[in-house]
Amino acid sequence: MFEASRIDSADKPAFYRELAAQMEALLAGESDAIANAANVSALIFHTMAKLNWAGFYFLRSPQELVVGPFLGKPACVRIAVGRGVCGTAVAERRSIVVEDVTKIENHIFCDPESRSELVVPLIRHGEILGVIDLDSPVPGRFDEDDRQGVERLAALYVAASAPEGPR
Repeated sequence: MFEASRIDSADKPAFYRELAAQMEALLAGESDAIANAANVSALIFHTMAKLNWAGFYFLRSPQELVVGPFLGKPACVRIAVGRGVCGTAVAERRSIVVEDVTKIENHIFCDPESRSELVVPLIRHGEILGVIDLDSPVPGRFDEDDRQGVERLAALYVAASAPEGPR
């Protein structure tokens, strides 16, 4: 059985290197995309400080994301591509760090306590599969180190999970 070990978060690059190593161990030998998303959500939620939501949205059609495994309060189930931070990250094919979601015109408030957000696309061979979405009740919680670290985690998830992805 996998057991996450405590990671010192004072040095963010070191934190993400250790988190990536733990994630690789957690995903070793498992290729089911849903099982991996569930475990990655739990690992991130319980390892990263100051989060109130950590999970996945999967692209189910060219126009729509659907919620996947997550930890946190119940979430919006469907998000149109181009809408909110998750939909915009898919439409623009890039990671997005939002310091204060109350200043984003098309932000979707699934949890009114969320104040900052980090969304990273899941990309395999140029195709977007979905996103990892992290929310925090703390404004400015996420920075460039977080973006780079979670992009590495997203790449590990994609590499470990079956090519057909969640359906």
